[in-house]
Amino acid sequence: MKLTTNIKLDCSIEQHQKLLDTLIACNNACNYISDFAFKNKMFGQFKLHKAIYYIIKERFNLSAQMAVRFIAKVANSYKLSKKVQIQFKKYSGEPFDQRIFRVMKDDFVSITTLTGREKIHFKFCQYQKPLLQNQSGEVDLLYINKHFYIACVCNTSEEAIQTAEGVLGIDLGIVNIATDPEGTFYSGRDIEIFRKKMLNLRKNLQRKGTKAAKRKLKIISKKQQRFQRDKNHYISKAIVEKAKRLHYSIKLEDLQGIRDSVKANKPTRSKIANWDFYQLKSFIEYKAKINGLLVELIDPKNTSRTCPSFTHITLNLNNTFYIKRLLYQLSIIILKNNNLYFLILITIGI
Repeated sequence: MKLTTNIKLDCSIEQHQKLLDTLIACNNACNYISDFAFKNKMFGQFKLHKAIYYIIKERFNLSAQMAVRFIAKVANSYKLSKKVQIQFKKYSGEPFDQRIFRVMKDDFVSITTLTGREKIHFKFCQYQKPLLQNQSGEVDLLYINKHFYIACVCNTSEEAIQTAEGVLGIDLGIVNIATDPEGTFYSGRDIEIFRKKMLNLRKNLQRKGTKAAKRKLKIISKKQQRFQRDKNHYISKAIVEKAKRLHYSIKLEDLQGIRDSVKANKPTRSKIANWDFYQLKSFIEYKAKINGLLVELIDPKNTSRTCPSFTHITLNLNNTFYIKRLLYQLSIIILKNNNLYFLILITIGI
């Protein structure tokens, strides 16, 4: 299994400028190649290499392998669509392979710039150390918030799929991000407070529209994204660890396309679209795969409306069901998870 991990380059002022000049020249070269390819309707890597290799190598002062990689990058970018000319931003990430990049001992990397090889120290977390020992293939040089990062592709081992002794059904929701059948809420008041705070802050700044407000919007643009990513890692790790401890497989609601199918007013739409559930699902899937756990998706239809005995569906989304003269007063969240569990039992024929 392949994972991508980012390491931060601890550059000197001189090294930072060399990398910046290299990145700008690389993207200018890619735009030149893209313009040539689109005008001449020449999108294949071999044909582009034959037509433009020596031109870009001399024009942008590139090494031989850098020219090869950037031609390949442009050719790959046109595989999706050839109808519109592709433009690369000034600081877009650039690919480097093993001929122009290498991870060295003592936390250093060797990378090719316009002026030759540079040996640069990098920073990383302890959990990244075993991953970097198995780094292979291409890496990407990224420029984020005036800092350079290397996105490394690393090979990691994965356990064989274990035989499940039960099922852990996970409900994904707006108020509580995730809940399991045992009533564990993978959420908290701090998440909801932060979401509301960021939403109100963005509204006020967008309404103001001044230069200072736009600068502030730019500063906080990635703040909620980082917060969500951190919480999704925390939630997915807790779910996978619990499933592994109990020897359970994991069942998730398949929420693909749910935003298009739900008709809601503006405040509700902002709540629905205010969390990255796809990212949470992908985190659970890859962590489960590493630990040898099976993850499956099920249809979420009517899981909020079905009674605990699985015999009645109501059109009223409240906490009370009157079934066979018995009054069930249950939280919708807990009820929904029980229904997920019943759906799983029926699916596997228990």
